[in-house]
Amino acid sequence: MKVKELMSKKLTTVSPNDKLDRVFFLYNFENFRHLPVVEKNKLVGILSDRDLKKILGPKKTIVENPDGTTVQLSTRRVKNIMRRNVMTIEPEQRAADAAAIMAKKKIGALPVVHKNKLIGIITATDILKAFVKLRNDLDKI
Repeated sequence: MKVKELMSKKLTTVSPNDKLDRVFFLYNFENFRHLPVVEKNKLVGILSDRDLKKILGPKKTIVENPDGTTVQLSTRRVKNIMRRNVMTIEPEQRAADAAAIMAKKKIGALPVVHKNKLIGIITATDILKAFVKLRNDLDKI
């Protein structure tokens, strides 16, 4: 099974200059756990719910900067907390390779890139769903 068969093609992305309150909304009300960060049609980073929780804690709207000053959530930008140098995968690679990378790196998603263009995202949940479907299909035999 290939990555392209399991990946989500409908993407919601954020910009490095988006404010964290938009990200917070997407995580809490749209149920996203991983958001690719795109600038000028190029993948430049990724944000996970874990990244946001590290900054925000359970329900903060005011966060502390490294210098000790505090700022409102709405004034912080994605570029300040996104992960750069993102691990990616090609659509033609095996889903098992994606699973192995995610397990080894302890990450929950891989952006799918083809010819330097973001075309999808594959998550651990996508792989688990495929595993369950495969298991159910085998049980029917």
